[in-house]
Amino acid sequence: MSQRFKVGLVRVVTLQDKASINLHGELIERYYPQLSVESRCIPDQFTGIHDEDTELEAVPKVIKLVKEWKEIDAVIISCAGDPAVDELRAELSIPVIGAGEATAMLAKRYGKKFGTLGITDEVPSAYIREFGDHIVGDCRPEGIYSTLDLMTSTGRASVIKKAQELRDLGAEVIALACTGMSTIGIARELEKTCNLPVIDPVMAEGLMAYFEFLRRV
Repeated sequence: MSQRFKVGLVRVVTLQDKASINLHGELIERYYPQLSVESRCIPDQFTGIHDEDTELEAVPKVIKLVKEWKEIDAVIISCAGDPAVDELRAELSIPVIGAGEATAMLAKRYGKKFGTLGITDEVPSAYIREFGDHIVGDCRPEGIYSTLDLMTSTGRASVIKKAQELRDLGAEVIALACTGMSTIGIARELEKTCNLPVIDPVMAEGLMAYFEFLRRV
């Protein structure tokens, strides 16, 4: 196959500059150079998705954005809550990849007791579905309420502390439950700090897209 596999990537936080919008796509292209990723963000969602209300607000925006896309081979919803993934799968003929489902499925390769680390009080549904009763602790670090909180030094320190707590509770693998964790590039630092596998959601969603590419070869 001479042409690269074209992937549309949805950011569920409204961003103003191209570098920020394209960050997840550029990470995926770095991991998987066979993929060509075009990124877009939904409108009027400046704090992203961080609870049930913001997810309900985002779902129709995600659906509208994706259905307007032309000439892509797969679509990634770059959010661990997988908003609109089921709805889009019911309507589209191309693969629809959710960050949460991809992360949870990959995490199962590395352990049987899971720490989920995100920005919501509730563990995202894909993680509950895949991990069942094998989740230790809760999900949200202290003081973290939206993806914007991860961008501060205080937020980063809170994430590290939470990861250590999950390790101490018996987690064998930590599944990051917010793609904002990928934005701040914290997975490798957590692996060194906790001496555990840490699954980065952007890496995981990109891996699933790469699998879809391989199916076309």
